[in-house]
Amino acid sequence: MLENQKFERTTDRLNLIRDELKRNGLDAVIIPRFDEHQGEYCAPHDERLAWATGFTGSAGLAIVTVDQAVMFVDGRYTVQVRNQCSSEFFSYQHIFDEPLENWISANMKAGQQIGVDPMLIPSAWWDRFAGGADEAGATLIATPSNIIDAVWADQPDKPLSPITPYSLENAGKTSLEKRAEIAAQLKHKGAKVLVETQPDNIAWLLNVRGDDVEFNPIPHSFLLLKDDGSASWFVDSRKLSNSLDEYELENVETADPMNFIGSLEKMTGKGTRVLIDPMFSPVATRLAVQAASGVPVMEQGAITLTKSKKNGSELKGLRDCHVRDGIAWTEFSAWLKREVPQRAKAGDPVYELEAEERILTERKRQKDFVYPSFRSISAAAGNAAMCHYAATDTSNTAILPEHTYLLDSGGQYQDGTTDATRTFAFSETSDEFKAAYTAVFKGFVALASLRFPKGTQGHHIDGFARRPLWDLGLDYDHGTGHGIGHFLSVHEQPQRIGKPYNPVDLVAGMVMSIEPGYYVADQYGIRIENLFEIVEEDDGFLSFKNLSYIPIEPQMLNMVDLTRAEIKWLGDYNADLKRVLGPELSPDAYDYLISCCELPE
Repeated sequence: MLENQKFERTTDRLNLIRDELKRNGLDAVIIPRFDEHQGEYCAPHDERLAWATGFTGSAGLAIVTVDQAVMFVDGRYTVQVRNQCSSEFFSYQHIFDEPLENWISANMKAGQQIGVDPMLIPSAWWDRFAGGADEAGATLIATPSNIIDAVWADQPDKPLSPITPYSLENAGKTSLEKRAEIAAQLKHKGAKVLVETQPDNIAWLLNVRGDDVEFNPIPHSFLLLKDDGSASWFVDSRKLSNSLDEYELENVETADPMNFIGSLEKMTGKGTRVLIDPMFSPVATRLAVQAASGVPVMEQGAITLTKSKKNGSELKGLRDCHVRDGIAWTEFSAWLKREVPQRAKAGDPVYELEAEERILTERKRQKDFVYPSFRSISAAAGNAAMCHYAATDTSNTAILPEHTYLLDSGGQYQDGTTDATRTFAFSETSDEFKAAYTAVFKGFVALASLRFPKGTQGHHIDGFARRPLWDLGLDYDHGTGHGIGHFLSVHEQPQRIGKPYNPVDLVAGMVMSIEPGYYVADQYGIRIENLFEIVEEDDGFLSFKNLSYIPIEPQMLNMVDLTRAEIKWLGDYNADLKRVLGPELSPDAYDYLISCCELPE
C-alpha cells in the first residue's frame, strides 16, 4: 500500500512538472540539488529535487522531459537512488562518468528548449549543460521563475532563524580585518566587486552565525564586497537583532535579498571587473554582470581560499573541541561494545537509531556542544555499504554480534567542527573482511604519515590511501579527504583529496579529513576517518598532524600484513589516546580504550 502511494505521488508530481513545462513552452527542465547558495545542505524550502523525485541524497540532479526522467548521482548514492526513485519512472546515470551534458547532446532534439533556474546552478555547470544543448541544436534557457516552485503547493517557507554575533575570541580576527584582507586581493586583481553567495563564507567574513540549515550554524544571505572593504549584505532583516550594534557592521549596509541581482547590475558599470566563483556562485550573477556591460572574472572565491587557512584562534578551537569529541566517541564506543552482545542475548538488540541517539547524548555532555555537524551515518551490516545511509523508522536495523557496524558522526561546537568514522566488530570477522579492513587502515596510515612538498595538491596524493586496496584489486567510489570549517560547514571548500583534478595547493593551516573505505553491497561497509591539521615542518615540507582522538578497533587487523612503520604509527597514536583521553574517561570507557591499545598477535 505504501509503495503504491509512493508511485502515485511520483506520477502526480511528474505530471505537474510536465504540465508546467508546456505552459512555459519548454521541452525539459533541469532540477539541481542546489539552493541559491550552491550549498550541500538545503533548507526544507529548497528540497526541490527531493520533492520532485523522492531522492534525498546530498548531491545529484535530474532532468525531466515530456516523456523521460533521468537521475544523476555519484557512487555514494547508486543504491539509494534505486531504492528511492523507481525504475518505472526514472533511468539512472553516473553524474561524473555519464554527465548530464552528454545525455542532453544525445537525447535532446534541434529546436528544443531546456529550462533551468539560473539561481540554482553555478556558471561552470551552466556552460557544460549549454555546450551539450548546442551539440544537439537545443537551447538552455534561464527561466524567470522556478518551475518546481510553481507546482509545489505546500512548499515550506524560507528559513528565518536568528543571526547571532560570533565572538572575537573564537573568530581570531575582526570582520574589518578580514574585509580589508579580501579587499586588498581585489585591488591586486584589478577588480572592483566580489560576489559572495556561500553562507559559510559570509558568516566567516562578518563574524556571525545562524541556523537556517540543519547541522550548519550559518544564515542564508548574499554579499557584495567592494575593493575599499565596504560591503552590501543582502539579508532578511527579520533575522537580525533590533540593535545592529551587536554586529560588526562598520562600512556594511544591509539590504533585502530580493534586491541582490538588481543591486549587482547597478553596481556594475561598463568595463567593471567583478570576481565570481564559477563553481559556487549562481550563473545569474554572471548574467547580471554581462547585462550591465561589466567584465565577470571567473575565479575561485577569494574568501573561500582565505578562510580555508585557519588562524591561530581557529586552530586552537579545533584542537580543543576534538579532545572533547574524542571523549564522547570513546564513551559511546564502550557503551556499544558492552550493549550489543548483552542486549542481543537478552532479545532486546541495539538498533541503528538508538546508537545514533547515544552518540548525540555523549556529545551533549561536552562543553560548548551545539548540535551534530551532519546526520550521523549509523549503519549495521549491509546498510553500511551505502556511504551516505541515514537510518529511518522503516530501515532501522538491529546491530547484532554477527554484524559489523559503521558510525560516521560529527559535532558542531562553539569553537570548532568535528567529523570522524569508525568501524566496529563484535565477533570474529571473515578473512575477506579482515583483508579489506587492514588495507583501509594501511591506506589511512600511509596518508596520515605522509610528508609532501609545498605545491602538492589533493589529487597528487590520493593514490597513497588507495594503494593497499588497489593491491587487492579493490577501490572505493568517493573522495579521500575534504576540508572542514571552524564552527561552520563540515564539508569546506576548496581543498580536497580525491581522484578528480583539484588545482588547490595544500597549505599549512588547512584542516582536512582522511577517510579511505571499502564497501560490499548488501554485506558491509568499512571506513576509518580522522581530521588532521596541515603543518609545516622544519625543512619546509608539509605533513598531517592528527586532531581526532578516537580508538581504532584493532581486532579486525591482520597484524602480519602491517609494516613496522604502520605498527609504530598505531602504537604512537594509542599512546596519545591514553595521554589525552585517559584522565577524562569513565572507568568503563578507560577499560575499552586500553583494550583497543592492546594489539593482537
